[in-house]
Amino acid sequence: MLTDTARAAALEFLPAAVLFDMDGTMIESEAALLECWRQAAQDLGYDLEDGLWLSMVGLHDSACHDLLRTRLDEAQVQALLRTMQALYDVRVDAGLPVKPGLIDLLDRLAAQGMATAVVTSTRRPRALYKLERAGLLAHFALVVGGDEVAHPKPAPDIYLLAAQRLGVDPAGCVVLEDSPAGVRAALAAGMTPIHIPDLVAPSAEVRALGHRIVANMGEAHDLLAPWLRDEALAGL
Repeated sequence: MLTDTARAAALEFLPAAVLFDMDGTMIESEAALLECWRQAAQDLGYDLEDGLWLSMVGLHDSACHDLLRTRLDEAQVQALLRTMQALYDVRVDAGLPVKPGLIDLLDRLAAQGMATAVVTSTRRPRALYKLERAGLLAHFALVVGGDEVAHPKPAPDIYLLAAQRLGVDPAGCVVLEDSPAGVRAALAAGMTPIHIPDLVAPSAEVRALGHRIVANMGEAHDLLAPWLRDEALAGL
């Protein structure tokens, strides 16, 4: 639960939209992906530490592949990607679990008529499938994927595109993100991020950005709660 001080620092404006990152923020996918990376590397006999996988959290596929190429040759990278993807596909097909408290928040946002969107570095067709298998797709009218912009997170492009498609001012958007790259993208877009770290704890450098950091989806809900009551909207 949030402290009194944190509640006092809740949002000072009425959001026009709430934008959700997908992997690690809504879906419990990062831990599953880490396990698949480990298993793939072990099966292929590659000695790769967890820190390498964790450094990829929130990055576009191309950036992840570039990191792998610092440790492996191209043939090894491709073999690792194929093996990992086959393992991960099994988990995605089964439906990855969602973060506790997410559905309650989505239902309350919908009840208030708040605009929402998924904004993910994942390619849009893949994102649609993952959301469908996780039982989340019906909650969103808009999904923006990393293949729809030229510059991935931490560039602001994808968040600006989401605001444009929703027809809202970026300054009125709240963003829920688990990764530093996503937080930087939201800040660069002029939006208000709520950072919900998943596998990677925020560094001192990330904390110095001055954005809101919470422990879980429930605390993010608490920050939004003042605008999720009928009386908060009645006089507007």
